Amino acid sequence: MNSIVPEQTAPEVRTLAERVFHELQDAIVRGELVPGSKITEPGLSKAYGISRGPLREAMRRLEAHRLIERVPHVGARVVKLSMKELLELFDVREALESMAARLAAEHMSAEEIAGLREVLALHERQADLKSGEAYYQREGDLDFHYRIVLGSHNRMLMTMLCDDLYYLVRLYRTQFSASGTRPHRAFVEHHRIVDAIEAGDAELAELLMRRHVSASRANVVERYATILTQQAEAAT
Repeated sequence: MNSIVPEQTAPEVRTLAERVFHELQDAIVRGELVPGSKITEPGLSKAYGISRGPLREAMRRLEAHRLIERVPHVGARVVKLSMKELLELFDVREALESMAARLAAEHMSAEEIAGLREVLALHERQADLKSGEAYYQREGDLDFHYRIVLGSHNRMLMTMLCDDLYYLVRLYRTQFSASGTRPHRAFVEHHRIVDAIEAGDAELAELLMRRHVSASRANVVERYATILTQQAEAAT
């Protein structure tokens, strides 16, 4: 018999769903839930100790953010882009984020730029960046790229980059761009982009962001190709 959640407990259910959504989202972005892996409600319900109601709400949100997908005769699984899809995603990101950087140089206030530098100062203190292992950015206002898009003051760009594509971009940016010297180089590139924005040099800000995303794209593609090769070799 399906239970109906009383109206007065709805806020609690939403709180649980919110918590599980963020926990699952972080697990997917960090690679703890592997791309392409199957996920089930019973398994997640047991792992997170919650009832199916809040879990289903969390999974609906993950699906809306393109982090999980429903596959006929298979069920839900963590999204896994093909190489072609990954290249297309980064092509779109390069075009739109470079535009956002140009607009940010034209529209960001001194207060917004100061906030952007505070975010970078916070990143610099992260253990993963100090060790060169990774450059993990929390979502939203603690994400450098997110703040740049907000600074563009262009609502259409905000919708596309801070909502429609944000979580999918963040997944691949986090999992596949943190290798070798890339974390430190990316951090330095962030500072140069902010310098251009603060100087009001829209052309330079656009160019630096385009180069930054292009470098990330090349690194991601190389790592992804290596992983696919390793998986193919393991299967033989």
